This record gives sequence, C-alpha cells and structure tokens, in this order.
Amino acid sequence: MMFANLIRLARPYQWVKNSFVLVGLVFGHAWGDAPTLQSVALVFAAFCLVSSAVYVFNDIADREADRAHPQKRRRPVASGGVGLAAAFWFSGLLALGGLALALAASPTALAIVATYLVLNAAYSLGLKHVVILDVFIIAAGFMLRILAGTAGVGIAPSQWLLLCGLMLTVFLGFAKRRAELGALQAGGGDQRKVLADYSPAILDRMIAVSAGGVIISYALYTVSAETVRIHGTGKLILTLPFVLYGVFRYLWLLHREGGGGDPTRELLRDPHLLAATLGWLVVTLAVLARVV
Repeated sequence: MMFANLIRLARPYQWVKNSFVLVGLVFGHAWGDAPTLQSVALVFAAFCLVSSAVYVFNDIADREADRAHPQKRRRPVASGGVGLAAAFWFSGLLALGGLALALAASPTALAIVATYLVLNAAYSLGLKHVVILDVFIIAAGFMLRILAGTAGVGIAPSQWLLLCGLMLTVFLGFAKRRAELGALQAGGGDQRKVLADYSPAILDRMIAVSAGGVIISYALYTVSAETVRIHGTGKLILTLPFVLYGVFRYLWLLHREGGGGDPTRELLRDPHLLAATLGWLVVTLAVLARVV
C-alpha cells in the first residue's frame, strides 16, 4: 500500500511533459550520435525524477489546502496515506537521484536541473500566489527542459525553438488558470489564492495573445531562411496544420468541455489532440529525414 501511494505521489503520468527535453535531439539532427543520445536519455531521466520530487514537495506544502478540496483530499499526503516525514525523504531522494543523473550527462545539465529545482521550490513556497508571474514560472520550467536537452548536451539551442517553446508553454499556463477559474466558479474547483487576481475576461485575452503567438512563431519558423538552411528543406510548413488543429482543439476543450486544466491528461484522453500531436511528430520526422 505504501509503495502504491509513493508511486501516486510521484505522478509518473506527468513525465510526458519531460518530452520537451527531446526537442533539441530532433531539430538538432543529433539522433544518430550515440554519446548525445545517451546524454539526452540521462537528462530526460533526471527531469523525470526531479519533477516528481517537485510534485511531492508541492503536495507537502499544500497538504492543508488539499484536505479541503473535494478531489485533492485523496492525494497521499493530504489523506495520510504517506506520512510527512516519509514524503520529505522521498522528495529528497528523488531530487538527489535526478541531480546525480544530470551530473552524469554534463555539468551544464546539472546547473540547469538544479535551477529547475530551486525555481520550483520558490514557486511552491509562495511565488505561485503572484499573478502572471506564476504562469511564467511554469513556462520557465519547460524552457529549462529545452535548454537541458540542447545546451546541456552540447546542442546549440535555436532561437526559433526557444521562442516557439516559450509561446506554447505560456499559452498552456494561462489555459490552465482559465480552467481552474472556471471550475472554481462552478463550485468544485481549486482554491488557489492567485485565482482571486484573475478574471475570465483577462485570461481569455492572455490566452488569445499567446495562442496567436504559438501559431505565428511556429509558422515563421517553418519558412525562415535559417530553418531551410539548417534542415535542408522548406517542407516543415507541412506540419503547420497539425499545430493549428492542436491549438484550436485545446481551446475547444477549454471552453466547451471544461478541459485545459492538465495538458498531460488532455493529451492522453482526447483522441483528436493525441492524433494531432502524433501526426505532427510523424510528419516532422519524415520531413527532417527527407522522406517527404
């Protein structure tokens, strides 16, 4: 029972988010280099462990609020399934394991992963209550994943890659807050203090701006001269319809289906979103491999 609760506490289903580490490997054409593949695998595993450490630490910090929440009260720490001391030890071991794996990849990867831990600790301890900054810290966590999978393993990070990643993660962050606010107003949502500083109108504007930023930045990336030169093809524009469909589908889920609160769950449970993501990945790999 304790083992099952520890697994639940670590939230391994959220490791899908760590796929951002792999972006540099794909767009840096490094998939044929064995040492780089090994380093990226180490960084990916490192982020799986440290992100779980962050989830455990956050559950410890939020245990009192979670006990008053209709769903979150079932979480292992809030429900008492895992004791406070055990949760602290578990979080620490996960963090140390992740840092050790990052060091095995490179000192740069270690610095990036350590920065992720410090940033998220600050988020859990209070910065998550600061309006707008809370979303930017979430986005920063994804940007650090991209940097760890590029600069951390010796792949030069593309400015286009960082721009598209930033716009996408800011979009997902504001969509998450919009979903939480909608659930709260319906009487069954999260009690985050920061939600009092948001309103549906302002969040809808922020989501519209960032969604437009995702589409425009990615479209410009696919047709830029630098992209064509690096990849030797101008056919990445073929992947744009998948991005468009994915963004619009996510907005539909957010406003019509009460979704958008957890990108990982939305991806895994919505066949349209999953198909758009897989379609984008398959066509991207085919274009970069010059199959099409």
